[in-house]
Amino acid sequence: MQARFPAPETRHPLTLPDGTTHEGTVFLRPAIDHPRWEVGVYSYASAHRPPADWAAHLAPYLYPGSAERLVIGRFCQIADGVKFITASANHRRDGVTTYPFAVFDGFGEGRASLPPPGSYPDTVVGHDVWIGQGARLLPGARIGSGVIVGAGAVVAGRVPDYAVVAGNPGRVVRMRFAPETVAALLRLAWWDWPIARILEHEAALCADDAEAIGRLCHQIASTSPVSPEIVAPRNNAG
Repeated sequence: MQARFPAPETRHPLTLPDGTTHEGTVFLRPAIDHPRWEVGVYSYASAHRPPADWAAHLAPYLYPGSAERLVIGRFCQIADGVKFITASANHRRDGVTTYPFAVFDGFGEGRASLPPPGSYPDTVVGHDVWIGQGARLLPGARIGSGVIVGAGAVVAGRVPDYAVVAGNPGRVVRMRFAPETVAALLRLAWWDWPIARILEHEAALCADDAEAIGRLCHQIASTSPVSPEIVAPRNNAG
């Protein structure tokens, strides 16, 4: 008999064959309490050595008082060793020196050695993004939905929906689907469905078959609108 899918507020959603929970895998929403993080339901991260503080482990330069945010969508999959290098890690790089003199004597407002206001972009990850082992996402990265980030990639800038990006510097090596299929999948937005509906269509969603995807899109479009799962947004900044 198939086990019940874990609720989105489950901290440790993976149960091992011996009945114990896998401490190194967490759903991020219940695992992170940080005012500059926003994360969607069912997104998870894994670590071979589970950290005491998942927020600091994944985004070590994102402080409670940081100007920028880290925004991660639903159903993302984050492998061991991934780091989000957010904008608070930046030094000025437009002058003669990059040395941050101000951090050592009080952070005075308007100090010339600090990046100016407005230079702290958010880092945003879409829905259903798989980030491979040891990847680095740089300040202000904008990762589209359905993207695969290869192991060890160093990614900056915008990555289009359903691209595969790899290498250092990260480059789009291919698109996962044709443009018309990508457009259909974005309209489908399966990540907004109730989990029971998603599991009902698991085979089609996981098929390497553009025709199956097309049939699913047509089937959903021809039925009554799907109500997204009602989960209160978690924005700890407010």
